[in-house]
Formats: sequence, C-alpha cells, structure tokens
Amino acid sequence: MTMDTTRYASLVGRLLIGLPFAMSGFSKLTAYGATTAYIAAAGLPVPPLAYAIAVLVELGGGLLLIAGYQARSVALALAIFSLAAAVSFHNNFADQNQMIHFLKNVMMAGGLLQIFAFGAGALSLDARVSRSGVAVAQAAHAR
Repeated sequence: MTMDTTRYASLVGRLLIGLPFAMSGFSKLTAYGATTAYIAAAGLPVPPLAYAIAVLVELGGGLLLIAGYQARSVALALAIFSLAAAVSFHNNFADQNQMIHFLKNVMMAGGLLQIFAFGAGALSLDARVSRSGVAVAQAAHAR
C-alpha cells in the first residue's frame, strides 16, 4: 500500500467512525427530554448528568476524532463509552435487534482501539502539531 493511500485511509477511517458519534451527540442535544427518559428507563443514575456526559463524549469526541486532535485519548474515551453503552443499553441478548446493537458497539470499540494504538495518521491535527513541534525543536537546536 502506498503512503498516499495510507494517509487518506486514516482520514476516511476517522470520518467514518467519528461522524456517527458527532451526529448522535447532536441528535441528543436536540432531544433532551426523550434522551433523559431513555437513560432513566435503562436504570442509570442521575439521567441529566448521564445526558450531559453522553452529549459531551459523542459530539465533542466525534468532532475531535474527525479533526484528528488528541486522537489517541479521544479514541480510548470513545471506546470505553461504546462498551459502557453496549452493556447499559443493549444487554437483552434474547432480542436480536439489541444483540446487533451490542455487537455494533463492540465493533466500534475495536476500531477506536486501532486509532488509540496507531494514532490519527498523517492528515490530522495531531500530525500537524507534531510536525510544527519538530520544526521548533530543530530551530532551537540549530542556534
């Protein structure tokens, strides 16, 4: 695989995994009542706090992942969130739909752990910050 293919694949991968999180967070942002009722029905404590955390993690984390900023930390947080959501909301394995949602969350966590392990890739804010940091360090060393 060429370097250009890898550069673009990591960007497309971050888009494909980050965009659904951002969209889900935005939809929660516009549906406070329904979302907190769903959280309460799942038996989680303090639904308004859980709602705020979900919006922050999904919307904020999705956008940060797309941009490739602090991608490793964000990917790990989203992976943990995905697994927690799977266990909390999709645990009725007798219902095939719930099993599908559970497995979807597990698969997302797997992809996110790949980003955690290997980083955001060349076309990301992380790579840009890293390159500018190297340039500053080289300039300081040249003096």
